[in-house]
Amino acid sequence: MEVGFLSILALGFVLGIKHAVEPDHVIAVSTIASQSKKLWRSSLSGVFWGIGHTATLFIFGIIVILMKGDIPDNWAMSLEFLVGIMLVYLGITSILSFKNIHLHKHEQVQKNSAGHRHKKVTYIKSMIIGFVHGLAGSAAMILLTMSSVNNVWEGATYILIFGVGTVIGMLFFTTILGIPFVFSAKKRKVNKTFIQITGVTSTIFGIYYMYNLGITEGLFKIWVQ
Repeated sequence: MEVGFLSILALGFVLGIKHAVEPDHVIAVSTIASQSKKLWRSSLSGVFWGIGHTATLFIFGIIVILMKGDIPDNWAMSLEFLVGIMLVYLGITSILSFKNIHLHKHEQVQKNSAGHRHKKVTYIKSMIIGFVHGLAGSAAMILLTMSSVNNVWEGATYILIFGVGTVIGMLFFTTILGIPFVFSAKKRKVNKTFIQITGVTSTIFGIYYMYNLGITEGLFKIWVQ
C-alpha cells in the first residue's frame, strides 16, 4: 500500500470522527442516549449508529463508484430532507416518552422483560438512524471518495476507514451525552427535564433543517417542477 494512499486513509479516519459530531447526528443520537439508564448502553447506541451509517455509505458508495455515476442533486437533497423528518419524529417521541411509561413496581418480571425489549429496540433504532444519516450523506461521501482514490478497492477501503472514524467519534460523544441522563436516572423530575430538552431541541432543529432545505435551498421548487 502506497504511502500516499495511507495518508488519504488517515485523513479519512479523521474526517470520519469529525463527521460523527455534526449537529444533526449528535442531536438525533442524543434522543436515543437519553433513554439509557446505563452509561455503557448509551455508548453502545453510538456504536450501532456508526454501524448503520457505515453500512449505507459502503453499499451505496460502491454501487455508484462501480457505475461511475453520481447522485442527482434533487435526490441528494430529498434524502437530506428525510433527516429533518426523522429529527422531528425523534424529538416528539422523546417529549412524549414519559407519558408512555406506566409499569407497576410489583410486576417485576414484566418490568425486566419490557426493559430487555426496550434495550433491543434502542439499538435497532440507533442503527436505523445511522442508516438514514448514511443515505443523506452518501452523495457528498461518494464525491469525496471518487476524488481521493484510483479504483473501487481503494474506495471501499477509504469508506470503511471513514466508517471506523465515525463509530469511534460517535462512541465518544454518546458516552459524554449519556452522563447527565445516567446520573439523573433516579431523579425523575430532573431526568424528565433533560429528556424533554433533548426532544424539543431535536424537534426545533428538524423543522429548521427541513425549512432550510425546502425554502432556502429550493427543494420544494424542485419537487413541483
